[in-house]
Amino acid sequence: MNLVRAELERLSARRFVQLMVVLLVLAFAVTAATTLAGSHKPSVSELNSARQQATEARQSMEATFRACLARQNDTTPTVPDEYFPNDCSDIDPVLQDRLPIAADFLPGVFTFAEQAQPLLYFLVAFLVLFGFLVGASYIGADLTSGGVVNLLLWRPRRVTVLAAKLGTLLGTVLVLALLASVAYLATFWVIGQAAGLPGRLDGDFWRSLGAVHGRGLVLVLLASALGFAIATLGRHTSAALGAFAAYAVVWELGARLVLEIVDARKSDLFMLSSHIGAWLNGGARFYDERLCTGSTGLNCDAFYTITWQASLLVLLVLAGGLTAAAFAVFRRRDLI
Repeated sequence: MNLVRAELERLSARRFVQLMVVLLVLAFAVTAATTLAGSHKPSVSELNSARQQATEARQSMEATFRACLARQNDTTPTVPDEYFPNDCSDIDPVLQDRLPIAADFLPGVFTFAEQAQPLLYFLVAFLVLFGFLVGASYIGADLTSGGVVNLLLWRPRRVTVLAAKLGTLLGTVLVLALLASVAYLATFWVIGQAAGLPGRLDGDFWRSLGAVHGRGLVLVLLASALGFAIATLGRHTSAALGAFAAYAVVWELGARLVLEIVDARKSDLFMLSSHIGAWLNGGARFYDERLCTGSTGLNCDAFYTITWQASLLVLLVLAGGLTAAAFAVFRRRDLI
């Protein structure tokens, strides 16, 4: 317990951690102020007009769907400039993820129910960066300055010391992420109530938002452990930063371009960014026209799916493997 308390004090006293917390608060404040300045409480006439436009848009979708069915049944003449998909179910209003609502026709009005999830994605992205950088600097600075050696003189158990550092890091980042997300979403909920619209806040909305939030927290913890592990392996904070930059440039940009040139199929399966997106969204569909190369069928499906289970497995193997390697190397390496 004394070791964890000492590590918690060391982590909270680091100037880089304090700077990142200040930047986190500043980013939240700027986002909230911008949203508040760009929104207003809609008048009754604006709401009535928006509801009318939403009703007309839904009626137009239903009319288009009926026209598509009529064309398939050859009951109406074909209009040259009118396009319909081969499968009318693609435009069936009943099967759409969402239908037009009044909020879609209220420009300049912040609707919490419609904007909460995109705002939460922004929060998760910032917290992922926060966790990665703090995790890398936390252990990297101690390895560079000799702080770990001094700590081992007091507690000469390498695995215990490193585990205490990692556990303190993950626990602190988790608590900070929970507090930040609650304050963040509560702020925008108040903006929606006072200077916008709350929207439809039913059970499905909160379940969907909670699922994204939970997956985001897992991603933040994995990013923190990843930064910690790479900095431990490289014995410096810059090792994690260099690895991140090298991966982004060499693989996400360079390798993706090479895979496009050689006409590799399902190239998104090999990109970490694809698995991150699939995990956060509960799955992801990607289009690859090469899947239909050589196919003579008109109904060839050029889409493929990455499930959240497969993406989570990839992320766990990556973060867990590097963390295990960091512990194995740290246990045997000369620290002086």
